Amino acid sequence: MLAALTGLGLSTAAGLNAYIPLLVVGLLAEFTDVIRLPHEYAWLTSGWVLAVIAVLLVAEMVLDKVPVVDHVNDMIQTAVRPAAGGVAFSATQAASRFDHSAWMAEHPWASWALGIVVALAVHLMKASARPVVNVSTAGFGAPVVSTVEDAGSLGMSLIAVFFPLLVVIALVVLAVPAWLIFRRLRRRRAAKANRLRHGAQPT
Repeated sequence: MLAALTGLGLSTAAGLNAYIPLLVVGLLAEFTDVIRLPHEYAWLTSGWVLAVIAVLLVAEMVLDKVPVVDHVNDMIQTAVRPAAGGVAFSATQAASRFDHSAWMAEHPWASWALGIVVALAVHLMKASARPVVNVSTAGFGAPVVSTVEDAGSLGMSLIAVFFPLLVVIALVVLAVPAWLIFRRLRRRRAAKANRLRHGAQPT
């Protein structure tokens, strides 16, 4: 159960930022005993891999804070973030299996599937909400929201690893602003459709 919550939290974090949870898992596995990865995931602790992830993280953090560029970045990340979620979920579940978790030993595919689905769902919410933020704030909200998302990804990653029971609470905290943004997005779309409908009517 705890391993599933850890994987859920890390894949959620990957939906916000693909590289933060991978870096957290790799660094903790390399320099601490908090996470012990099995052989097939040893590449996550490679110095070269960690360096590449760190460089990609810096690029992501910069690009995601520039209006319009952030939208292009989100399009590219549609493939990257779910993949990262699958890796993060699967790596930590594999670590649990390494520690004799019977359920994951019997269902090794589940961690990949769950990680991909969760990260993709979070990514789609993030990518859909960002244009609304950019338009409503004339682009000034992009760096603020991006910074909050980065902090949320890091916070969720650490909670998932050290306090997995709190993952559910953290998800609720993240879900509330997401719901408010989507409600606003729905209203804007409905208002736009209403204006177009009335504008198309003959006078």
